Amino acid sequence: MNIIPLVAALCFLGADPPVEEGFKPIFDGKSLEGWTLVHKHGPGYEVKEGILICPEKGGGNLFTTAEYGNFILRFDFKLGPGGNNGVGIRAPLQGDAAYQGMEIQLLDDPAPQYVALRPNQYTGSIYDVFGAKRGALKPTGEWNSMEIHAEGNKVKVTLNDQVIVDADISTVTDEGTLKKHPGLKNKTGHIGFLGHGTQVEFKNLRLKSLDETPAK
Repeated sequence: MNIIPLVAALCFLGADPPVEEGFKPIFDGKSLEGWTLVHKHGPGYEVKEGILICPEKGGGNLFTTAEYGNFILRFDFKLGPGGNNGVGIRAPLQGDAAYQGMEIQLLDDPAPQYVALRPNQYTGSIYDVFGAKRGALKPTGEWNSMEIHAEGNKVKVTLNDQVIVDADISTVTDEGTLKKHPGLKNKTGHIGFLGHGTQVEFKNLRLKSLDETPAK
């Protein structure tokens, strides 16, 4: 029996996706329970029909209340025209997460205002430190899937099944960079979305802790 049509039919009918062992949802699709908003910008964030939305002219830093050290984070995101957001990892609640922690950039790369950025500012980059390979981002307005794997000094970013960053933080030895980015040495911290007043949507947020004793 050819099972491919059957699998396709199940997907079409909205059947549950394959179980991802060890992963747990960190967004319930209904509220911001388990999250805290700091540095609110405009209306902040909204939740509609299972989607976490940073609306146009909204945003700020929306962090998990829990802290995480070593983990695999998976989620889907959709950028509006000119969309600019980021994923803060191992970040404190206060300060600029791109420097006091690390920021994985989420950007509408093809937008005219972003054509002349530095290589380490485009989608998937560890902002201002490690540049991402380009070309994996789907057209503006389509859903993308991202995985961020942070374990020890290694941070790997996969976008739409393509590895676009495979970085070793320990290789950063420039004193100026380390002074500017003290968060590179953080062992744990919050995960957050860093909205900058543009439309970006998120869904299917789930995380697998790689720590024997998860951070609190």
